[in-house]
Amino acid sequence: MKLKKCSAGVSLLAAFAGWGGDNAIANSMTEPAKLAFNWTSSPQLISPQADPNQTIYGVKDPSIVYVDGKYHAFITTAGSAGWGLGYTSFDSWSNAPAAKIVPLDKSPMGPGYRAAPQVFYFAPQKTWYLVYQGADPLYSTSKDIGDPLSWSAPKKFFPVEPDIVKAPQGAGWLDFWVICDDKKCYLFSTDDNGRLLRSETGLSQFPNGFRNTVAVMSEKKEDVFEASNTYKIANTNTYITLVEAISPAGRYFRIWKSDSLDGKWEPFSSAPMNAFATRDNVERIWSEGISHGELVRTNTDQTMTIDPCQPLEYLFQGNDPAVRVNDYIKIPYRLGVLTAKGPNPVSALCRRPGAASH
Repeated sequence: MKLKKCSAGVSLLAAFAGWGGDNAIANSMTEPAKLAFNWTSSPQLISPQADPNQTIYGVKDPSIVYVDGKYHAFITTAGSAGWGLGYTSFDSWSNAPAAKIVPLDKSPMGPGYRAAPQVFYFAPQKTWYLVYQGADPLYSTSKDIGDPLSWSAPKKFFPVEPDIVKAPQGAGWLDFWVICDDKKCYLFSTDDNGRLLRSETGLSQFPNGFRNTVAVMSEKKEDVFEASNTYKIANTNTYITLVEAISPAGRYFRIWKSDSLDGKWEPFSSAPMNAFATRDNVERIWSEGISHGELVRTNTDQTMTIDPCQPLEYLFQGNDPAVRVNDYIKIPYRLGVLTAKGPNPVSALCRRPGAASH
């Protein structure tokens, strides 16, 4: 990717000389919208493990938080018995490959079609929530994120499916994501057909009362496909949403911004197609593309807040481009982590105490 030029004619690389996680990026006059993302990739970190009951083809759809000195990751397992959820934890990325993956079907959550988890701590109830897809958007709860057998039986968010996702208006929904502000909680989803959907309920009503399901983004099917994830940037009024798209070179993520969760989403990258992570901006990429993933969160609550002053890390699913299969469930997905390099639209919003602003 070519570096953009500042008004004085110097490259952004020079403008950000000495940049690092501890620098007050607010001292730069470069606008976030003029920046793009660059990443470096780890090797494959989380891979299928032997299961006496089935063949596991891939691990995918990660949701991850860092709390009490450990990473806690929830994943989809794709196997000969179907789709299920698993949990793993580790204290460093280097220890991730050896960390045991525990199936969640032995918990009260039980067996059955489970996929695409999202984990967060709902502070008003002092309770962990695991959101995932079954035939409907489902959730389970726990008081101990480190106990994979503690998750409750599934409950539905909606008593009936909204008309907007049923024929003839729609063709279903998937990849559910919850984020809250100080008054409402919103449930975002995609439909594999170009739409980003949003439902809402009151913060005090959560997890009940979701309503007003609307399409907040509509583009070509391949340009807004699935796997959305939405965050608040700390110490700002900016939200970002990431949505997976499809190109001839593989899957990739695009990024938008808004000043509120019920507002309009606008592109938040100067790269073509407001790209967030693609094969073109990731060094040492081992995968055909960048597919379903999540930013690593150290703030674990329902606000989904990320710190722009810390280097971004994005846990993603990838697949070996040399392996071709004729069944989607058999795609050999593995998980790796991307680490952001240099300035980007998110890091440009870093506001440290005492830093100058422009």
